[in-house]
Amino acid sequence: MPEQDDRDLVTQFLQTRDESSFRILYRRHTPKLYLLALRLAGNQPDAEDAVQEAWIQAIRNLSAFRWESSLRTWLCGITIRCSRKLISRSRPAIPLNSEPLIPDRAESIDLESLISRLPAGYREVLVLHDVEGYTHEEIGHLLEIQQGTSKSQLFHARRLLRNWLGFDRVKHAVGEKHGS
Repeated sequence: MPEQDDRDLVTQFLQTRDESSFRILYRRHTPKLYLLALRLAGNQPDAEDAVQEAWIQAIRNLSAFRWESSLRTWLCGITIRCSRKLISRSRPAIPLNSEPLIPDRAESIDLESLISRLPAGYREVLVLHDVEGYTHEEIGHLLEIQQGTSKSQLFHARRLLRNWLGFDRVKHAVGEKHGS
């Protein structure tokens, strides 16, 4: 049997509260939502809570979904908002200094950990653009920001990561050696 599309499954679920339709939707979209929440929240418990809350909100509002975007994009927007709420309650603000966070002779870099340290706006745009592949226009709709804000947040997120990784320090040192 061919895979049912999301619209058919949603219609079936809304008409009959059919558990099998919901189960298919849940299994189809939860892995992607969980990875998004994990990258935004930075830890498994908060990611799991965000996804669970996202599905609760999605089911409550499913009949109002207008199909102006894909179901996955709509679910990602809900997941982002749920992740924001959890993060704002549990995470202290991290100063935006330019000091490298990686020692000079680091054997490995936990990039996910560094991404989780970014300020929320930077982290959200970086994850949505560089990891999930959304365009700035789509990010603008998901986060309810202007495209220019999305581009700016991405620029600053990348710059901060480069600083934390010490890339600017390495670039400066290499330039000094070649300039003498």
